Amino acid sequence: MSRPTDVMSADEYRPLAMRQRTLHMVGNSHLDPVWLWPWQEGYQEARATFWSAIHRMEEYPDFVFTCDQVVLLSWVEEQDPELFEQIRKRVAEGRWVMTGGWWVEPDCNMPGGESFVRQGLYGQRYLHEKFGVIATVGMNVDPFGHNAMLPAILNGQRMDSYTFLRPGPHESDLDGTAFWWEAPDGSRVLAYRIPFEYCSPPGDVAYQTEKSLGQLDRSLGDVMIFYGVGNHGGGPTKANIDSIHRHDQRGSYGRMIMSSPRRYFDELIARRGPDGLADLPVWRDDLQHHASGCYSSHSGIKQWVRRTQAALLSAERWAVVGSVTHDDDYPRDELGHAWKQLLFNQFHDILPGSAIEHAYDDARDQLGEAVAIAKRIITRVHNRIARDVAIPFQDGTQPVLVFNPHPWAVTADVELQYGVQPTGVHVVDADGELVPSQPIQSVATTNDKGRGAVVFRAELPPLGYRLYRLLPGVAPAGLTWSGGAAPGSLSASETVLENDVLRAEFDPATGWLSSLLDKRTGVDLVAGAVGEHTQVSEDPTDTWGHGVVSYAWPGEAMKTTRIVLRENGPERARLRVERSWGRSTLTEEFILRQGADELEVRATIDWREQAHLLKLRFPVALADPEATYEIPFGTLRRPVDGAEEPGQSWVDLSAPGAGLAVVNNAKHGYDVSPAHDGASPSIGITAVRSPVYSWHDPRLLDPDGFYSFQDQGVQRFSYLLVPHAGDWRAAGLTRRAAELGSLPRAMLESFHDGALPAEASYVVDDGAQVMITAVKGAEDGDAPAPDLIVRAVETTGVAAAGVRLALPLVDRVVEADFGPHQIRTFRVPRDPRQPIVEVDLLEWPVDGDVPAQPVGAGPASGDGAHGDGRLGSAEPSEGAFTPAERLAAGEGPQHEDGSAGGA
Repeated sequence: MSRPTDVMSADEYRPLAMRQRTLHMVGNSHLDPVWLWPWQEGYQEARATFWSAIHRMEEYPDFVFTCDQVVLLSWVEEQDPELFEQIRKRVAEGRWVMTGGWWVEPDCNMPGGESFVRQGLYGQRYLHEKFGVIATVGMNVDPFGHNAMLPAILNGQRMDSYTFLRPGPHESDLDGTAFWWEAPDGSRVLAYRIPFEYCSPPGDVAYQTEKSLGQLDRSLGDVMIFYGVGNHGGGPTKANIDSIHRHDQRGSYGRMIMSSPRRYFDELIARRGPDGLADLPVWRDDLQHHASGCYSSHSGIKQWVRRTQAALLSAERWAVVGSVTHDDDYPRDELGHAWKQLLFNQFHDILPGSAIEHAYDDARDQLGEAVAIAKRIITRVHNRIARDVAIPFQDGTQPVLVFNPHPWAVTADVELQYGVQPTGVHVVDADGELVPSQPIQSVATTNDKGRGAVVFRAELPPLGYRLYRLLPGVAPAGLTWSGGAAPGSLSASETVLENDVLRAEFDPATGWLSSLLDKRTGVDLVAGAVGEHTQVSEDPTDTWGHGVVSYAWPGEAMKTTRIVLRENGPERARLRVERSWGRSTLTEEFILRQGADELEVRATIDWREQAHLLKLRFPVALADPEATYEIPFGTLRRPVDGAEEPGQSWVDLSAPGAGLAVVNNAKHGYDVSPAHDGASPSIGITAVRSPVYSWHDPRLLDPDGFYSFQDQGVQRFSYLLVPHAGDWRAAGLTRRAAELGSLPRAMLESFHDGALPAEASYVVDDGAQVMITAVKGAEDGDAPAPDLIVRAVETTGVAAAGVRLALPLVDRVVEADFGPHQIRTFRVPRDPRQPIVEVDLLEWPVDGDVPAQPVGAGPASGDGAHGDGRLGSAEPSEGAFTPAERLAAGEGPQHEDGSAGGA
């Protein structure tokens, strides 16, 4: 039954006896660009789905379509200009509503903080450029959990509210449907958990409506119900829309209107008023858990994404340096393309490991392209700088420049391959002073006796470089040490690694630590701790790990098969421990550097098991410890209860006086387990799982079927064991994680004159609690030589006053105070006469209006639109972007009578 359009309004059909509530029917089409199909299929389906939405608008004058995932719009733009123009017209009418504002609906736990920033940076700016609008409602309906810092990121991207589905009522202690979600920095969004589902069958919406009403917090009153065929796209059908009109006329469930998330939130704000909004519950935590196995499914995609994030952040920094020091054009387009490849592959069915097997061939290729772009940019800039460093000729020596990608001083071991030195080498700095070094195994296995490898200690200035030299043979007597002081002691055997800070003892039977003494505190973090380091368990769970609360299951320890002392030199010692279980092996190489306060471990897993998992466990001799996890741009305390949890690069267990952190460069699935069944408290990393690809409960596997299992073969990653005093904040864990994920780069160089000194630094933070996370070129303005964008975050949860972020690159300094976990971004002009301006995460002035619509872009008709269902100017009023915490004070936008849809 089609709705009459020219006779009577729906209001005249509604019975007086109907329920006095409004159901905001949100027509949408959730489209997974990759899942049980490759991206090429998603590419076509975006066009088909969006044409369907346009046709529904032609047939039903009140129909409103809600759209998120900007990548889909970009796909349509490049393949179907006619359709793209139709979408622009409907945006201008206010019937095509932009929500979400992100490039894709990513996994909302595992990407790094900067990746979440770029989701909105590229997404919102695309909407603004192409349609003259931005989204004000965040929308991630399908991801499997949401990290606690998202409200801060959403606020910084001019979104004041958020819609999501998971975790559902059965998966969380979260009460109600609408609530305030508050980040650790105090930022808030008005959040709405979608009752029941975000998509619907193609027919009558009665089932969708009834199930949604059954999960509704009835104290809320009006409800937002999503409908439309989804996952593989499709969108609202004629049958969907006809049934809404029919039920609305009958008053079956109350008043039913075609609506959008923005309209719903505006009416909620207006209806409840300041006092009613203040009465809404406040949630100060992650939104977890759903599909806990996704924190560890498909080790490859996790590691590729981590590597790509680090490479692009480094490339941006060096591209800025090159654009200032050598007038190189800033590669904005190259970097934008690479970032979009990364953002796409953080999609919530790629990064979590839940897509079909050959989707990961595409992901590997796309992320490889992004890394290749980053490496080209970095190498080009490094060579431009190196050519201008003054390197006087010195017979028999080989100059080496080492570049630090981090805006703080770094001391690191640099491993370097060299040639034409059959007697080996020693290393000196630019002043000829001796640097700790030792020979290591070359990666080349040939008869060329001149090929070799060396590891040496590099002490590097912040975001800069330093010159070293390789000299032939062993160091002659009488050389002074770089820095003036000889290195401390270092000793090693097949059971002990020891320097001036740490002493690590190994049990020859288990191959694991029996002691880890921190000489600074006198506390042994491991002695007396009970529990195996390795646990192999049968894993009958599906790819997602549906229903999994914990993977801290009883398991069998791998058998230690060999312990070998591989290196024992003046700079570092390296102990290799080999283990096996079934057809699989684990090799861990423990490396202790001279003077280091951390034990580095390089792990290689050759996994040949099906439907099994491996936990690496780190028992500690601490009583009643507290657990802290790194999350994007922040930290979070979590219970010590063995639950499988998502995290970024590190997890810490601390008790008064002492603690142990585990930092890694590839894994995201953790647990922190209490003392139980005779075992000590421990940190666990889910190192590998091997479920069938894209196997989803309740489907049962055919015992006679043929399946492909994940994570078969070799993988490598590294982790650090970091003992510290009782407060993890003093251990600099976030910086250590960044250094582990992005190593210094060393390059062999020639002799030449030059204007640059042997050492230089371009960007410097103070090395303390406020850390610079991004240095990049601005997204607008002069393309070859843009202003600098500098972003920093407070990393410890403690306010910091008088922070100095120095940019000797342009001879400028940013001075600012930071609140706990606060993210701040600054636009720094190259011209010292121009003021430094604080900007938001979209790189627009904080508290300023949205910039004027770009020339030649925006709505196709003369009427502007907010892009959220509210008609009006293309430059939204200030209230449209008021942070959500202001809404609670009654300063939020009022609902406009001109909203699209409804009566």
